[in-house]
Amino acid sequence: MNRKYKYREMAIGFMVGIIANTIGVLLYILMFSDLGVAESLKAAVEAEQVGSLLALGAVLNLVAFFGFLKIRRDERARGVLLATVLTAMVILYYKIFAG
Repeated sequence: MNRKYKYREMAIGFMVGIIANTIGVLLYILMFSDLGVAESLKAAVEAEQVGSLLALGAVLNLVAFFGFLKIRRDERARGVLLATVLTAMVILYYKIFAG
């Protein structure tokens, strides 16, 4: 497999992972919050719950990851995994330094 193609596929998977996480956070806010999106995000920052909100949003990454594995797009699945690890690092930062 061409190295350039491999990195391109991983980048696509990474972007899918970031987008899936963002959509997951928005869906969670829209489904379970009485406030609007901006107010919910502001309330999460004030209550120091940003990490928890990101973790709940990352659940959609499971769908993307296993979907890519099912259609044999392993490099894209690896990109989704990298996005999930990045999300975990951001959550760790919020738990340790912002809390």
